[in-house]
Amino acid sequence: MRHTSPSASDLALDWAGRALLLAPPNPRVGCVLTSGQDGTVIGVGHTQRTGGPHAEIMALRDAAAQGHSVKGATAYVTLEPCSHHGRTPPCCDALIAAGIGKVVVSIQDPNPLVAGQGIARLRAAGIDVEVGPGAAESRELNIGFFSRMIRKTPWVRMKMAASLDGTTALDNGQSQWITSPEARADGHAWRARASAVLTGIGTVLQDNPRLDVREVATPRQPHLVVVDSRLQTPLDAHLFIPGRACIIYAAVPDDAKKMALEARGATVVMRPDAHGKVDLAAMMKDLGTREINELHVEAGSKLNGSLIRAGLVDEFLLYLAPKLLGPGQGMASFGPLQSLSEAVALEFKSIDRVGVDLRVLARVAGRDQF
Repeated sequence: MRHTSPSASDLALDWAGRALLLAPPNPRVGCVLTSGQDGTVIGVGHTQRTGGPHAEIMALRDAAAQGHSVKGATAYVTLEPCSHHGRTPPCCDALIAAGIGKVVVSIQDPNPLVAGQGIARLRAAGIDVEVGPGAAESRELNIGFFSRMIRKTPWVRMKMAASLDGTTALDNGQSQWITSPEARADGHAWRARASAVLTGIGTVLQDNPRLDVREVATPRQPHLVVVDSRLQTPLDAHLFIPGRACIIYAAVPDDAKKMALEARGATVVMRPDAHGKVDLAAMMKDLGTREINELHVEAGSKLNGSLIRAGLVDEFLLYLAPKLLGPGQGMASFGPLQSLSEAVALEFKSIDRVGVDLRVLARVAGRDQF
């Protein structure tokens, strides 16, 4: 038998992490069932793909498959069990029907359809409910889901690769490859966890990228989002991959090109601002309605700068190569600022070696306080 070590709550968080690539747009949730008598682990599970069983159901099935009774057992769940009929039935009802004696919940579900109702229903059924263990870890693992539920917009992570002096490409446009193969594979892992990858028409026309996940194994491909004000996306662009959703945001109407792009499988959304460009804030709100939790940005300096200027970026994923390239294309074009007080203040979340490169994860100060 498996035993709780170091704690059932930590084990549940570990199982939640196993749903990192699998769960979106659902939250990443883990569940551990322990015996009410001696705390032995009798069932584990995590959220499956959209429309599949949630963590609680998987843990109950695991316990049943091993022949364990769950009567009076304790369930450790990293997010409040759902109480509504969505793509699946309510998990709180399944725990009640199974005879669970206690539920330890890391954090309340921010989904307005749940938001405490699951906990209330469990308590109304006579089940002891504890809330709090692992709350910060669960929220961080699901920062995009919390963002979409509370702010109604995705969590926006901007990825950039540069030399140590901040050059992302030479003046002639050459950029492959500044960073190491290990850094590129790591970047693909971050793509894989996102709900969608966003780029701009400049990158599409210059690089003709696929922007899919290739360097790491993934159970699904994130959607692709293109900011293309004048619908210049070529019909033979590499970004059109069968089975992958492609959303193109535009500002200037072109009915013939719109129809042609939609015939290639794209969804064209008009979101113009007053200047004939895509309204980036309106785009983010629309992506929220499309169940995009984490938006992974891989774009050129112009779009990067526009997103930063509009205050729409939450954190930066930066790979720095141990080389100097001198003048060239920068990471983001915004400003010039008139005062140091206008700087975008960041908080370093982590600094790690990836191959020969440095990976810096920096969050806009206070951005996660919602």
